[in-house]
Amino acid sequence: MVKVYRASLTPVSVAGALFLSAHAWASPLETAHEESKERGARETKRPRPDSHPADGTTEPGSVFSVDEERLIVRGHGFNTMHESVGLSRMPQDVMHTPQNINVVPQALMRQQNVKSLDEALRNVPGVTASIGEGAGGMNGDQFLIRGFQAQNDIYEDGLRDFGVYSRDSFNFDSVSVIKGPSSEVFGNGTTGGAINMVTKTPGLKNRYAAEFTGGSGSYYRGTLDINQKLDSSTAFRLTGMGDEHNVVGRDFIYSHRWGVAPSLAFGLGKRATLVLQYMHQQENSVPDFGVPVVTKPGAAYGMPITEYGVKRTNWYGTTSDQNATNDNMETARFTYKVNDHITIYDDLRGGQYYRTFAASKATCDTTCVNTYFNGDPAEALVARSGPNGAGDGSGPGTFQAPLPYQQRSWSVQNVASMVANFNTGFLRHQLVAGFDIERVSDVRSQSTYLNPKPYASLVDPNPDVGNLDLVPGDMNPDGLVSLGSLHAKSHSSGYGFDTGLFLFDQIWLRDWLSVKGGFRWDRWQTSYNLTGGDVEKNPDSHFHDVSGVFNPNVSLVVTPDARQTYYFTWASSTTPMGMYVTNGSVPIRPGSNSFASPETSQLYELGAKYSLFHDRIGATASLFRLDKGNAVNMDPVTGEVQGSSDRQRNQGLELSVGGLILPGWNVTATYALYDSHTTYSATAANRGKNIQYVPHNQATLWSVYNAFAKTPYNISFGGGVTWRQHVWLNAANTVRVPANLDFSAVISHRFGRHWKISMNGYNLANRLNYQSLFANRATPSAGRMFLGEVSFTY
Repeated sequence: MVKVYRASLTPVSVAGALFLSAHAWASPLETAHEESKERGARETKRPRPDSHPADGTTEPGSVFSVDEERLIVRGHGFNTMHESVGLSRMPQDVMHTPQNINVVPQALMRQQNVKSLDEALRNVPGVTASIGEGAGGMNGDQFLIRGFQAQNDIYEDGLRDFGVYSRDSFNFDSVSVIKGPSSEVFGNGTTGGAINMVTKTPGLKNRYAAEFTGGSGSYYRGTLDINQKLDSSTAFRLTGMGDEHNVVGRDFIYSHRWGVAPSLAFGLGKRATLVLQYMHQQENSVPDFGVPVVTKPGAAYGMPITEYGVKRTNWYGTTSDQNATNDNMETARFTYKVNDHITIYDDLRGGQYYRTFAASKATCDTTCVNTYFNGDPAEALVARSGPNGAGDGSGPGTFQAPLPYQQRSWSVQNVASMVANFNTGFLRHQLVAGFDIERVSDVRSQSTYLNPKPYASLVDPNPDVGNLDLVPGDMNPDGLVSLGSLHAKSHSSGYGFDTGLFLFDQIWLRDWLSVKGGFRWDRWQTSYNLTGGDVEKNPDSHFHDVSGVFNPNVSLVVTPDARQTYYFTWASSTTPMGMYVTNGSVPIRPGSNSFASPETSQLYELGAKYSLFHDRIGATASLFRLDKGNAVNMDPVTGEVQGSSDRQRNQGLELSVGGLILPGWNVTATYALYDSHTTYSATAANRGKNIQYVPHNQATLWSVYNAFAKTPYNISFGGGVTWRQHVWLNAANTVRVPANLDFSAVISHRFGRHWKISMNGYNLANRLNYQSLFANRATPSAGRMFLGEVSFTY
């Protein structure tokens, strides 16, 4: 719905903005809201083909587009209440989906100059980046949601992205985080939630855009976005990226990556639509496993060594460390509208992932700690290959985890679903049913160093260690690493095969009252094999597991009108053994019955969602309790995944608001209050302790004002703050990282309809923050940096 008002083109003062805002908000838009009510309750929709303005006159998410005589109210991209979640299995918009969903829209990513999935998720409370560890050497995007692992819960357009790599944002239209267990939608996993990236797809308006960025840390980046209409229902789109940068405040860390994502859409606006997509991203970078966490003699708890005077720039890796990834995904998404009541979807994806990885993780043992605090700090030494490499009398390099390795993975997934809207008597239904079949396979070959990694100075580390003589593991079986009770092996392989059936129905008892319930049943089959090395000394090992899991959920939804939704949801999820095929060091291993049993979780959530002031501002509030049983932990020494009989609970309050305060003035703010603790543990001392990585308080704020729009002296300026209270790094609550506080800002200017220049500043206070966390180390965030950008859109 577009409402047109006459206005003259004079500079907009604050008083004038208040007047325009009041005039616009007081205007009758009831017809539009009745349409919104019907759409919100009934509509089944895909993501918008092209959310960008075709004419380039406005920023993505702008409210007003002005020509010489008119002021046009368009709605606002920062209010995400009526956005699609981005997958057919969740057909309602954000507002009418009975679950807490945080959306990072394109408008916000553009203002912040977001360049990766990690940067986008910094706007979402409850999401923490973690370092993958162990002989498997996990790295790439490793996230926790509400304190629970989500590295296997990353989706693109509703299909799993199994790759272990750092995802660039060049092809993102938006990013959503669906909080809480969602196994009935996504299948196994999703204890804390799921991350879904909505990609850019073709539309029927030609558009040509490019951005060029440069700045601190030798940062150079260029992106390209071309959309070309081929005929009345066919379009082609191409997005591309090249990125090269160092990390401000971290020595020797760099990343070089490039990517391309062509897509072709047939049948746009027709009953049958087919979208074909390909994504290729390639990266060569240095992995950063951060700095050791140590406990100062006499201190109540440990902290990163950088809190005690060690330089934040110190990197304890070697010149042999590398992270080379090559990731490809081919996707076909088909939609067929049978009639006004039934729509059928079929989404198919294949993925191929290649990786060469070698990293060093520094450990400062008791001798190292005592030397630094009580002796000569310059003589404090850290091992770069594992805790047993220093201070145990065995000499350096005897335990070299993570070992270098080469990884080859592939996956295929097909999700078919039907969304049916129909009536039975006076009851209105929206039924979603379908099946999900996926297969993922992984093969790894371990290498070893013939020469041990030398110690590094804690105060002044030198990465140049010379030639360590890297050889295949079969040539040096004594250099291979054992993980717990598993033998040292040079090769590992595994697969996971899942067959899932899902069915859920939303039934409207009244126009304002509905009940939603359903289930998903999965048969998860997984295998893990360890081969090679010294077979006579350590025989090959083979493990296999089959699990059948059933996950129900139910919601009560109240929608008094189109502007408000209230809900209560109970949901469950299951994470069976062997879920982490590509991004776990040991997906299956022998152990106690508690490890053989799957993780389970239960969610209880009470929430409210609002779209206020004629859809200019969206707001959400939710109270939740998340109980997790048979928690899986990661050993801080070896990194192997271990089972336990622990039970954990995280409960709290989450608030968010986003939209337009005044014409040209947008705001996005979130707040989360968490009360987390271990309700039961076999280790009595851990009972009642806080859950790892879960802050007690967390908040974000971002706001930008666009002054003097459509004048030669227009200017947009603003900024924000991200705050996270301290978090504990282990179950015993004996080590932690201090609070994060990050100030950022942006200023931009437009030249006519097509060109724009902008400057973003990050971590303006140059504060020592920590982004990636693990039980015995933390990675300092980038220091103060500035990035300038020149962009055009035609």
